[in-house]
Amino acid sequence: MEHREFKWPQPLAGGKPRIWYGGDYNPDQWPEEVWDEDVALMQKAGVNLVSVAIFSWAKLEPEEGVYDFDWLDRVIDKLGKAGIAVDLASGTASPPMWMTQAHPEILWVDYRGDVCQPGARQHWRATSPVFLDYALNLCRKMAEHYKDNPYVVSWHVSNEYGCHNRFDYSEDAERAFQKWCEKKYGTIDAVNDAWGTAFWAQRMNNFSEIIPPRFIGDGNFMNPGKLLDWKRFSSDALLDFYKAERDALLEIAPKPQTTNFMVSAGGAGIDYDKWGYDVDFVSNDHYFTPGEAHFDELAYSASLCDGIARKNPWFLMEHSSSAVNWRPINYRVEPGELVRDSLAHLAMGADAICYFQWRQSKAGAEKWHSSMVPHAGPDSQIFRDVCELGADLNKLADEGLLSTKLVKSKVAVVFDYESQWATEHTATPTQEVRHWTEPLAWFRALADNGLTADVVPVRGPWDEYEAVVLPSLTILSEETTRRVREYVANGGKLFVTYYTGLVDDKDHVWLGGYPGSIRDVVGVRVEEFAPMGNDFPGAMDHLDLDNGTVAHDFADVITSVADTAHVVAAFKADKWTGFDGAPAITINDFGDGKAAYVGARLGREGLAKSLPALLEELGIETSAEDDRGEVLRVERADETGENHFVFLFNRTHDVAIVDVDGEPLVASLAQVNESEHTAAIQPNGVLVVKL
Repeated sequence: MEHREFKWPQPLAGGKPRIWYGGDYNPDQWPEEVWDEDVALMQKAGVNLVSVAIFSWAKLEPEEGVYDFDWLDRVIDKLGKAGIAVDLASGTASPPMWMTQAHPEILWVDYRGDVCQPGARQHWRATSPVFLDYALNLCRKMAEHYKDNPYVVSWHVSNEYGCHNRFDYSEDAERAFQKWCEKKYGTIDAVNDAWGTAFWAQRMNNFSEIIPPRFIGDGNFMNPGKLLDWKRFSSDALLDFYKAERDALLEIAPKPQTTNFMVSAGGAGIDYDKWGYDVDFVSNDHYFTPGEAHFDELAYSASLCDGIARKNPWFLMEHSSSAVNWRPINYRVEPGELVRDSLAHLAMGADAICYFQWRQSKAGAEKWHSSMVPHAGPDSQIFRDVCELGADLNKLADEGLLSTKLVKSKVAVVFDYESQWATEHTATPTQEVRHWTEPLAWFRALADNGLTADVVPVRGPWDEYEAVVLPSLTILSEETTRRVREYVANGGKLFVTYYTGLVDDKDHVWLGGYPGSIRDVVGVRVEEFAPMGNDFPGAMDHLDLDNGTVAHDFADVITSVADTAHVVAAFKADKWTGFDGAPAITINDFGDGKAAYVGARLGREGLAKSLPALLEELGIETSAEDDRGEVLRVERADETGENHFVFLFNRTHDVAIVDVDGEPLVASLAQVNESEHTAAIQPNGVLVVKL
């Protein structure tokens, strides 16, 4: 696959490139007299772009075939004349009530056969030819009307595909799934082989016997190969729908286009890396994780966006100024986090910082979701922080940040959407292990040791890094296996963990002991798994290691270690467990490289404690000892080195003292002592320096 040519929204005529700053704007929720106040406040805050008409279908086409663009024309004209560009949505995210009343066959169906009724959003099925016709018709009307509008700089195609309609089990979806399987496999025998249908008499004679993985009874187990392909198909079906909308817009009105992903540490519903090949620029909606993981999860997710974008600039389309509305408890952001969180996305390669939404709704399901202008109005700390951030972004643009990209790390942490999908099955060695948690734990543990890793999708160029982590990468295809073997043989430094390389891309087990296809690379052979838990009295719930760490949830039973490998840490346990003295962490020489194997789930804390010895043996240098773990250092630079920026983020709730080289540009909750070339960064603070 090849990525589409990168295209970025360009400034309005007469303007200069800036960091795009703004958010979703929903003027149709407000009387027109509010619009002028909105525009004035946007100018005060430094807003230079808003996304408009995302959920406006019912107002754009109030009756079938009857269109009303006048209100939208007036809004766009006000914005554009004030120097505020428009990222214009196709308007197709949620169909109007007249359509679902006339065509209930467009509504998606859940796995029990219940129809999703209108009343919220995304109540459409991606495989409905009827809905596709309506959506493409609106796209063409929008494109024709706005193709020459000078204030529209990009297309925002639909919104958060699959957020609510990821899976549809309708007859439309059944027919589409059959065609998808036929295209992928060619013959029904190939499908039978891939899905292992010899088990439980599931063999099929023709493609018409393929049905979606509908309800099979509580406590039963769906065919894992079929379920994995269903998740691939569902992502692809939405992707096909997006591409149809995209092409309808671009055929009439060529402008840079995107659709907003939902990349987060645990957000693996859609294969966003595959989708990244089909957008002109990557954009993302990210909402913080409350609690102690807030900043690290955000930085991890932003790094993954940079990996999906292949280090081209990407667009933060949505995040929150404070609380969201959709959690059981909707925590606000702490003081300083509004600015710090935005600058963290910026540091990780985003050249656009936007929020949901501009003005907080007074009615509807998202009225308690924070916004740039809260219910309290502009005389509020949130709006003052929004204005501060706008000034910071303008200053960084003036200093040359837009010519830079995220500086490549020494270490790549690999993430794989399909490995996450495989670990979600209900018949696995343990339900306590999922792929997504391990990459995040490694990202955090490396940061604790002074290394800011790049998070790289499995399709990405991870084999171009000095060191690579394969964290519970359950699926290793033949192609990925080849890349791993060549990487280490040619001198690469590899970290591999438990739950890696268990199956191929059909979800078939690599036989002969784990990790099947790369056993000789890591130099160990695992015969059995030892899941741990406390759901039964007396069950083994942890294992101690002789390096002072503790394993929980999962350990490998390593029965042999190659002559080329040595044990770095072993288990310490009672004799009855069979683990006392057994290998836990090893390092193997393979070709010109080395591979470390971590055969247990140690968590962020255990990995952080184990890493110094492993990094030293593999010859990977870390940052200075005095700021280890307290501060996340992120760098952006251009190819010439003329523009080089260092972002220093306090990861703790204590004051962090850092050395300062270069010119301080932005200091949010940070005090610079110029005479001593140091800075004190408060909790939730950030310092940006130009070298």
